Amino acid sequence: MKFQISPTKGNLMSAKRSLSFSKKGFVILDQKRNILMRELMALVEEAKEVREKIGIVYKDAYLALQRANISIGVCEELAMCAPKEDGLRFFFRSVMGVEIPIFSLEENDAKEVPFGLYSSDSNLDRAYFKFCEVKYLTVIFARIENSVYRLTQAIRKTKKRANALKNAIIPEFERMVKSMSDVLEEKEREEFVRLKVIKRRK
Repeated sequence: MKFQISPTKGNLMSAKRSLSFSKKGFVILDQKRNILMRELMALVEEAKEVREKIGIVYKDAYLALQRANISIGVCEELAMCAPKEDGLRFFFRSVMGVEIPIFSLEENDAKEVPFGLYSSDSNLDRAYFKFCEVKYLTVIFARIENSVYRLTQAIRKTKKRANALKNAIIPEFERMVKSMSDVLEEKEREEFVRLKVIKRRK
């Protein structure tokens, strides 16, 4: 990127201001990237824990469902008795301008089993509780996955902008300031010499 600006004192002051703003912008972008990286690392650690737990819970839930199917037959009709989930709520919190989703799931009194005693047994109850646990963990995992994606995108953009400032814009403004300063100093020396010559002649 090359800026062609005539070397005047006004342009030099403007270039110095732009250089100063660019350096401050780079520092702010670097700080933003570091904060987003810290947030991302915390989420990655949380994701590892949830991923390990969710695998075990899914396995237990499907095993419990399999046992229920064996003990009372296919549970498809009984599954229709399970309450519809409408307690999912979400809102956002801002981390350095990045909207991070927060999900909450209201517990629809999961202590109460929606099946009657006559048509079900303890295996189906166990499967119901296990799938309730699966539901809550899935919501947590979805929140983490979405947050990680948003943070990764924001970090990539921030890094790109910081690199553009560091490797292109700041060096170009520094070159411009140096070039204009050299030209103006040379002009001042020439003017000084010219004035001295005029003074001698008088």
